[in-house]
Amino acid sequence: MEFYFQSDQGKKRRNNQDYANVFTNQSNKVLALLADGMGGHQAGDIASQLTVNEIGKSWEMTDITSSEAAVKWLIQKIQNENQRVYEHGQQDMALSGMGTTLEAVSILENKLTLAHVGDSRIYVLREGRLLPLTEDHSLVNELVRSGEITPEMAAVHPRKNIITRSVGMPGTIEVDVAIHNIRPNDRILMCSDGLTNMLSETEITTIISQNTSLQLASQSLIDAANQRGGTDNITVILIDLGGSNHD
Repeated sequence: MEFYFQSDQGKKRRNNQDYANVFTNQSNKVLALLADGMGGHQAGDIASQLTVNEIGKSWEMTDITSSEAAVKWLIQKIQNENQRVYEHGQQDMALSGMGTTLEAVSILENKLTLAHVGDSRIYVLREGRLLPLTEDHSLVNELVRSGEITPEMAAVHPRKNIITRSVGMPGTIEVDVAIHNIRPNDRILMCSDGLTNMLSETEITTIISQNTSLQLASQSLIDAANQRGGTDNITVILIDLGGSNHD
């Protein structure tokens, strides 16, 4: 298994509120985390870094090897971090209202285990097809699901950036979790909406498929998003599962 992650400020933002990192626990199991922060000046980047680093450092102390144990652990840790980020924002007016999306992926027992909050995304590229593993927690996605607007209308909706679930909300948040079977040569893509708002899934598929190097694929995705305008921070984690044994 090989992984690579990269983050870019984009062309329009004054700072980068995205944050990503990869952590390894006591059993040599990897947890990849990606967060897209939101809030006032610097509040978003603080929220994303706090969330990724706190959960990641906690993962490093575990010896988890099973998908079921990872799911339970992720739900509890994300709930705890939601409360911590919310309280942090309450204690400092400059950070009031800060929050972050969160994507988490680990490969355990030859399966992909994920946790998801917000509108960043996780995909698997399999045999030339880009398959979504998450569903956006956003206002426009709720409108699409209810049939009020079409996916095409959602892409240009004036309120497309409003998310309905994030780490840092008051109370208890619902965390989407899932365990998926994986296949040899699958590639996993984790990304912030700075990528998916600029490029279609077809374009993303083409770029990843044309680059055998994860580093070149990541850079090519970021370059293409910036060439389209780079209106937001752009963050990518790519995981190449390679051969058949991923445990």
